[in-house]
Amino acid sequence: MNEHIRVAKVRLIGSTGEQIGVVDTVEALRRAREENLDLLEIVPNAEPPVCKIIDYGKYRYEIQKREKDARKKHTHQGEVKELRFRPGTDDHDYQFKMKHAFNFLKDGYKVKLVIVYKGREITNKEFGIELAERMVKDLDEVGKLDDQMKFEGRNMVMVFVKK
Repeated sequence: MNEHIRVAKVRLIGSTGEQIGVVDTVEALRRAREENLDLLEIVPNAEPPVCKIIDYGKYRYEIQKREKDARKKHTHQGEVKELRFRPGTDDHDYQFKMKHAFNFLKDGYKVKLVIVYKGREITNKEFGIELAERMVKDLDEVGKLDDQMKFEGRNMVMVFVKK
């Protein structure tokens, strides 16, 4: 960057992206200073090296922003949050847990909802199925059912993913 460029001639690209051509390094630095910008070596291994007139601070900021966005997209992908219910879960408890499920889906997590049957509750599966259908309806705006609900022993399991 700027004075650290040690070659005699460079291929110069202007601040708006136009090709200026092969010029002396001193001339390239002068042009960059006239525009109050920096001279950055883009392709050092080329013959002659390619340099561009840019605002280095803005350039670094944009790179950091792109990296941060890339990290943000991959943070929760594949991670699963599990919420457990019973067929007789009270309305307040249901709303409280569904609010958590809603937020998890918005943050990009997968949400595994498990309805646990204990004792003789397994004989009345329809209460759990009604609860499961209610969950599907309530989470419809942010998530979708990844697989059909299925029974695993005494548990009914559903996995939701972000739409």
